[in-house]
Amino acid sequence: MLLNNLEPYPLETRNWDTIVIGTGIGGSTLGWALAQAGLRVLFLEKGRSHLHHKDAFRGDFADRFLSADEDPALSSPDVLRRSGRAWQDIVDSSYAKPRSFVPFLGCGTGGSSALYGMACERFFPQDFQSAWPVSYEQMQPYYEAAERLYGVCGGRDPLRENSQGSDPRPSNLPPLNAPHQKLLSFLKSSDLHPYRLPLACNYKKGDERAQGYLDNQGSKNEAGTVCLNPALDTHGAQLLDECEVMRLETDQNAVREIVCLHRGRLLTLRSNLVVLAAGALATPTILLKSRSPHWPKGLANRSDQVGRNLMRHYLDLYVLKGLERSASSFAKQLAFNDYYSIEGKRFGTVQSFGALPPADILTREMQDELQGQGRRFSAAMLGLGRSMVQRTLKRLLQGRTILASVMEDQPHSENRVRPLAENGDKNQSNIEISYRIPSSEASRIKLMRRRMLRLLKPLRPMQIKQAENNQRMAHICGTCRFGEDPKTSVLNADNRAHDVENLYVVDTSFFPTSTGMNPALTVAANALRVAEKISGAAARGANDEHG
Repeated sequence: MLLNNLEPYPLETRNWDTIVIGTGIGGSTLGWALAQAGLRVLFLEKGRSHLHHKDAFRGDFADRFLSADEDPALSSPDVLRRSGRAWQDIVDSSYAKPRSFVPFLGCGTGGSSALYGMACERFFPQDFQSAWPVSYEQMQPYYEAAERLYGVCGGRDPLRENSQGSDPRPSNLPPLNAPHQKLLSFLKSSDLHPYRLPLACNYKKGDERAQGYLDNQGSKNEAGTVCLNPALDTHGAQLLDECEVMRLETDQNAVREIVCLHRGRLLTLRSNLVVLAAGALATPTILLKSRSPHWPKGLANRSDQVGRNLMRHYLDLYVLKGLERSASSFAKQLAFNDYYSIEGKRFGTVQSFGALPPADILTREMQDELQGQGRRFSAAMLGLGRSMVQRTLKRLLQGRTILASVMEDQPHSENRVRPLAENGDKNQSNIEISYRIPSSEASRIKLMRRRMLRLLKPLRPMQIKQAENNQRMAHICGTCRFGEDPKTSVLNADNRAHDVENLYVVDTSFFPTSTGMNPALTVAANALRVAEKISGAAARGANDEHG
């Protein structure tokens, strides 16, 4: 059920079993599981709901609608909001001159999963052996449940790092297109172990290219359609969209109230449990803004780790000019992990990237990025030569097969997220990041690039470096890490905040390491694990109450 135009009194006087802040994979999956178990669940989502709004922009990149829409009053933020995208600037203070930019993140029902490329991979057992307080064996049944829930097909044997594997999941993906068939043969002839990239998709329903925009054909299995909609329509959960959480009011041990702004109206909500799943930038910002005499450094921040250890995968692209062009829509097809770890050094996975945005959108993004960096002359020159740049990009990129190297980055305390002071600008968020690549990480990036170029040389790769660019943040995580020691972590092994008895975090904030894999499936699996613990405790409490 979608709540609209409610008087404040019924909503504010009700005590919910669970309020879930954020409707991405973590929040929607956990909320669905709790609603299915009979708990009264309310979802709060800062962005718009795309479940029932017919004016959502679907089926193409937001930039297309901005340039094609006939309404002259429609602004860029309006288009981004209706496209399921974040629309507010964040500030990057990593270097001497701060820069503002709008991150390419989801904001709306489904969160970033509404935009994702559907790659859903398990982490390897060794990924859990360092800082993670749970093991692969503990996660395995929840991985299996998440794969069934999100309809994941294709993949590898998760117990073997370099394996094509005999996969127990259905592999009802379409045949490889011609360039990927040649790429598969090339990788095998190079003594590598490629496999079909596991995807959460229904490819028979339509276009599988919906990476970077809202799906309009039902092919993408994302959190909004898989979990949130059933929770609302079948299990009695409720949703407030366009609802921004301002702060959490607490005493020494628990969250007592949630103060939020819903379409210009200030609300105070109450719940037995509060689950933060607003994303690894917004979640720590909410906690740090929720200062009180009991929590002078921010809620759940006795360890001083809230907002710290920001991680974002180092992503580079390789356009393979030596393979024929393809008009096939199905582009995310292969992956390999032979470079996941080499001689004790951690690198990451390599996978098909899918299609890049069209040349006109890429050109506009390049110009905006130069402007954001203060390079106004370069931006102006690019604007003058825009048509030529577009033709060049189209010639280089259209129909090309692209590989992405997704490299693990390491947690560093000085890489962090902090709240900015409110400035009254509705298109400026209150989020500031500081993220610099240490020399040790920079050397790993160079090693991976050399290895990739050496491998792909016969395919004439064009390298597109993105790893150093904070505006190309991929798979942000780590800002509310979980662990056993309250002195070095924010959450315990059950994702509950140390010393805050009713506060949980289930988005990628909880990651203590980033690993070298796409995070979506692990977030979904962990949400099912945490939901099982919460619903089990609720059932035991009800039994005790009725004695």
